[in-house]
Amino acid sequence: MKYKKILVAMDNSLQAAKVFQAALDIAQKCGSKLMLFNCMNNYFLDESAISIGTMADVDIYGTLQQQHRQNLQQEITKTQAWLEAYCQQAHIRKVEAEFTYKFGEPSKQICNFAKTWNADLIVLGRRGHKGITEILLGSVSNYTLHHAPCTVLIVQEKVVVKEKKQAHATTVAY
Repeated sequence: MKYKKILVAMDNSLQAAKVFQAALDIAQKCGSKLMLFNCMNNYFLDESAISIGTMADVDIYGTLQQQHRQNLQQEITKTQAWLEAYCQQAHIRKVEAEFTYKFGEPSKQICNFAKTWNADLIVLGRRGHKGITEILLGSVSNYTLHHAPCTVLIVQEKVVVKEKKQAHATTVAY
């Protein structure tokens, strides 16, 4: 199958390089365009959640709001920098690439953006959470797989199985 537009859903984890490499290899073979995509959660204090009762509350809220804006701008700057670095790697390999980011719940944003951008393929990673961990943290890859408007390629994080060393006891009878 020939993919024209590949959406690469990335976070700034160690697995991002593997996800990017998988998408880049496909794009190079198919002559595809890459869109590197990151979704940030905007943990902003909702004004309706805070009741302002005193002047001290107003001052604290204003300070928190200003600090949040600064933190958010720093996060945006870092995100733009690492996405731009990946775009440069694609350009070196003669693959057209650009990036964007959104705010909100990642799984829904990935699917919505893929639909809007008319992606043929979504490439994203999977950490391999199972059981209660997956229930509590959710699964972006699982949601995307079931709700995406196009083909989905999931790059599995390598699971390292730790072997338990068992002590060998020797019983000596006298």
